[in-house]
Amino acid sequence: MRGLFLLFLIVPMLEMWLLIKVGQLVGAWQTIGLVALTAVIGISLLKRQGLHTLLRVQERLNSGQIPATELLEGLLLAIGGALLLTPGFVTDAFGFCCLLPLTRRWLASKLMNSGMFVMSQASMGATVDPFNQQQFQHRHQHEHRRQRQSQHSEGGQNVIEGECDRVEK
Repeated sequence: MRGLFLLFLIVPMLEMWLLIKVGQLVGAWQTIGLVALTAVIGISLLKRQGLHTLLRVQERLNSGQIPATELLEGLLLAIGGALLLTPGFVTDAFGFCCLLPLTRRWLASKLMNSGMFVMSQASMGATVDPFNQQQFQHRHQHEHRRQRQSQHSEGGQNVIEGECDRVEK
């Protein structure tokens, strides 16, 4: 919590200092234009990369795979877009790192390997296409089986089913 407080205190001060220095070097209007230009380029890049990532998520889901990396890349795209809309050069640099495919994939792989993000098949749900009859029947059979198991529980007690994954660090 203390680190987050320092981050929100130091980054704006650093941004203001850097904006003043760049303004003194190239002029105020050029600095404002540069900040606006990075925002426009960032929005364009965000739109293109976001659509590409969304298509990759859909492809993975359609093939029955978990799009864990793609979802994390989508989160990084959202963070990068927010950083690029924040006026300043330091936040723009971090924002572009989140938007450029090479650095975004590197960041996503580092975050996935760190163990901070864990995704399993159970967390994705059973349905990819709500109109797919076979998946609907599978879900219906699963619900029916759970109801029968709860009716046959010992001594009329409630049975709570669940799944867990052991994550070793």
